[in-house]
Amino acid sequence: MSAALTPAPVFCRRRAGVLLHPTALPGSAGKLGQHARCFVDYLAEAGVTVWQTLPTGPTHADLSPYQSLSAHAGNPEFIDLSELVYLGLLSTDEFACEPRARALEIAAGRFMSANGQAPTMANQDTWRQFLSDHKAWLDDFALFIAIRDAHGGIPWYEWPMPLRCRESQAIDAFRIRHKSAIEQVCFEQFVFHLQWQAMRRYARERGVLLFGDIPIFVAHDSADVWAHPDMFKLDAQGQPLVVAGVPPDYFSPDGQHWGNPLYDWQAMGADGYRWWIDRLASQQEKFDLLRIDHFRGLQAFWEIPAADARPVNGHWVAGPADAFLSACFEQLPELPLVAENLGIIGADVEALRQRFNLPGMTVMQFGFDGSASNPHLLHNHKELDLVYTGTHDNDTTLGWYQSLDERTRDHVNQYLRLTDDSIPRQIIQAALGSVSGLVMIPMQDLLGLDSSARFNTPGTTSNNWIWQLPENYESLARSDSLRSMVNLYGR
Repeated sequence: MSAALTPAPVFCRRRAGVLLHPTALPGSAGKLGQHARCFVDYLAEAGVTVWQTLPTGPTHADLSPYQSLSAHAGNPEFIDLSELVYLGLLSTDEFACEPRARALEIAAGRFMSANGQAPTMANQDTWRQFLSDHKAWLDDFALFIAIRDAHGGIPWYEWPMPLRCRESQAIDAFRIRHKSAIEQVCFEQFVFHLQWQAMRRYARERGVLLFGDIPIFVAHDSADVWAHPDMFKLDAQGQPLVVAGVPPDYFSPDGQHWGNPLYDWQAMGADGYRWWIDRLASQQEKFDLLRIDHFRGLQAFWEIPAADARPVNGHWVAGPADAFLSACFEQLPELPLVAENLGIIGADVEALRQRFNLPGMTVMQFGFDGSASNPHLLHNHKELDLVYTGTHDNDTTLGWYQSLDERTRDHVNQYLRLTDDSIPRQIIQAALGSVSGLVMIPMQDLLGLDSSARFNTPGTTSNNWIWQLPENYESLARSDSLRSMVNLYGR
């Protein structure tokens, strides 16, 4: 059992934050350059001191940041190509005319052939340091992507068996034949790293902290599962023996089948949870605060047999709980974690969270089931917890309000003293007035947008993760207006 842990420095004062994934920023050349800096400036002008993103790894074709090709790598789609012109790695004509993938190839070739003698930070010493510092995951990831691309993008568990099973002779031969492709992946991760760290410094200089998200499970088709099959419950062909999901409940009568392979926690515990600690450390390199999605899976997770994958056939299995979290904080004592504790959460999960003094979450939209004891209602909020108007999985606050039945809407109006002509501003203001130390507001709510701006609808596979911030967002959600609300509540 852990001794009480000190909350992360983010919680040293009352703060307001905004939830916006970088993919939603304007700009077709990439997200981590001028458009990210402009958004940071907007937040700073509004008195907002936390920017929360979703997971920032490379995605599959469905674009979900929660099913990434790597638990460590950055999404190369975030790279701002215009910054490569400044570094002398692309000409203005190449930037304007070449497709994105080709432009990155040109930049990589120029960087390698010039021995890295580009201006500012992109030099050979920085490159070598990056390769050394991130070797633990980068070698496997670059090899994984190169093999995957060479086989038309099919998942690793459909590769030829020698590559699927990482037979040394096949791997060595592939490395020789595809050296430039492997270097290309490493170069793109290098550029992502440079641009992300530059953006993070820019934000810190303006008082804005970055808040990241870690899915508890990883995608089956990922470098992590391919490189560490012994850490997952897989058969000899690389297929999961059991998969993750949740049981039937009021919201999903059939339960949910997520399909992620489950960890072999006994194997992970044998080396002190090294895989997880490395994962957390690489995210701590990017963020000032980290949320563990589906935190309850550390206490107990729903295990569904792969042979009969109906969620109703699953059962609860005890997670690593205290042993895992103790190991994480022993190795990473400054680890700034938030526990996602939404949904049906038992007393055992809350007890685990509280033993480690981890902030939890409340969501304004979840407060109106008719019970005065609902933890999401303002009068039940806790100082250490976070309050959201809605999350990336919720409808926008305006869309949610418009969809309510008359009885629930009357309840919301009475509790929050709302008038219909000022939604969602009044709900945002109520959240800002919460006793909770950190309030997070999706950018769509600050813009007052309806359901057409929803970012994700769980259980669906189309029209998700694609919403874009309007170019004129600064005039649509004025920073001075937001600052007045933020200041009013001491944030």
